[in-house]
Amino acid sequence: MKKAWLALVFGSAIFLAACGGGDEATNNGTDTEQTNPTDEDTTNDNATDGTEQGTTDDGTTDQAAADGQAVVQKNCISCHGQNLEGMGSFPALNNVGSRLSEEEILNVIQNGQGGMPPNIVQGDEAQAAAAYLSTLK
Repeated sequence: MKKAWLALVFGSAIFLAACGGGDEATNNGTDTEQTNPTDEDTTNDNATDGTEQGTTDDGTTDQAAADGQAVVQKNCISCHGQNLEGMGSFPALNNVGSRLSEEEILNVIQNGQGGMPPNIVQGDEAQAAAAYLSTLK
């Protein structure tokens, strides 16, 4: 019985350590990652079509994708990993756009799936996050 109890406590500690905390590191990494990809995306689109705001392959605007990226960095990386590579039982999101459509991603955000609770983000933020994640292929 002692071994089962010890295994339960140890497993819980590992799970909580993997999912919790990291707010300070998250904020530091977020600033750098948000700046570089957004600057590159804007530069590439301006060079391609000469407009101030380009569109991605699926028709979303760069600004919506940038806003969605900020929402994802703020709300998703604590469980799905700094680069959305997945952590433990939380799936990778770095290529979720190749598996799910924007509407399907929005449905998961709004209704939850597996261990993900519903409505972590809502409204425009949920739409922006779904638009951004659908571009990751």
